[in-house]
Amino acid sequence: MRGIVGIGVLFGLLTGAGAVAAPPLPAPPVNARAYVLIETRTNTELLAANADERLPPASLTKLMTAYLVFSELRAGRLHRDDPVKVSRYAAHLPGARMFLLPDEVVSVDNLLKGMLVDSGNDAAFALVERVAGDLPTFVARMNAEAARLGLRDTHFANATGLPNRAHYSTARDLAHLAAALRRDFPEYHDYFAQREFTWAGITQPNRNLLLGRVPGVDGLKTGHTEAAGYCLVASAEREPMQLIAAALGIDSATDRLQEGRALLEYGFHAFETRRLYAAGESLVSAPVSLGATDRVALGPSQDLWLTLRRGDFERLDARALLSATPPAPIARGVAMGELRLTLDQQPVATVPLTTLGEVPEGSIARRAGERLRRWLRAGGEAQAAPQTVTLGRVAR
Repeated sequence: MRGIVGIGVLFGLLTGAGAVAAPPLPAPPVNARAYVLIETRTNTELLAANADERLPPASLTKLMTAYLVFSELRAGRLHRDDPVKVSRYAAHLPGARMFLLPDEVVSVDNLLKGMLVDSGNDAAFALVERVAGDLPTFVARMNAEAARLGLRDTHFANATGLPNRAHYSTARDLAHLAAALRRDFPEYHDYFAQREFTWAGITQPNRNLLLGRVPGVDGLKTGHTEAAGYCLVASAEREPMQLIAAALGIDSATDRLQEGRALLEYGFHAFETRRLYAAGESLVSAPVSLGATDRVALGPSQDLWLTLRRGDFERLDARALLSATPPAPIARGVAMGELRLTLDQQPVATVPLTTLGEVPEGSIARRAGERLRRWLRAGGEAQAAPQTVTLGRVAR
């Protein structure tokens, strides 16, 4: 799995040999040149093949085009009802079309539908000209955003996905781009779930045939060129699991439906996602020196979610490693240890444990009495030594 899972949300499953027990279901055969399946709530990679191979992304490119347009909407520099005049160049772009006419005035909202439901190259280019004025400026922003999002094997040469040797991405990068769209712009996700769109008297269905056929599917985008084959990035949610499957180089539209379905159903049936601990939940207490109280409660600062193969949560063990305790006063939210989760003695996650309350300095008499007791016992004022507390099985 590439990347480090965010602290406070989840420290994800460490995939690979020996990390977890064998899955209860065998991985399905996937007829695609490259693919990846991730659980986005926990940033856990469940299945992958050739996921870092640089391939033409076809119209999956429009996911990044949408990301930049959504950024403009969020910033208030663009509005859904803003009128956009369609240029002659945009109206005559080859490939999938919304069937725009030169000099036609169309709202940003309808152009987004035309780009994301119809996969219209004309709609995408009209948005490019409205946002950046010209293609080179927009493409530079696409590549800068790809770098910021950590898409290390992606380079854009256009905003539509038309073939170009300098235009490539990977299944893994596209899956993480889709996850970023869901995370950063949830208010616009309905565009990806719309089943059809009518413009100029022409109704076009969404080419993502998983919509309405596989429970929980709510997006995102398909693509196709002769060089790229049939491509798909699909999202689906069955609480609490949130999956994204990306597959490139599929042979046909029918196969694209079947392979997407197989990946998502495998994820939902072979794995499960659980919230192990809630933010602020007290898991252990640590000793405090020279304070108004002798101990302070420790717990995670945010909800801790984990994705494992089904049946593995029952074998998950937890230990709290407490650091040497500083003297009071101690503020709320101070890291004073870490929670370590293991499965069959293999590390799975490490989470900081922070103080859940404040410990003020003890009174003069209390501090003097504690120093005296320490001196009598050990001849000094050493802090409490680091210690390990076994919390046992954590299945819930």
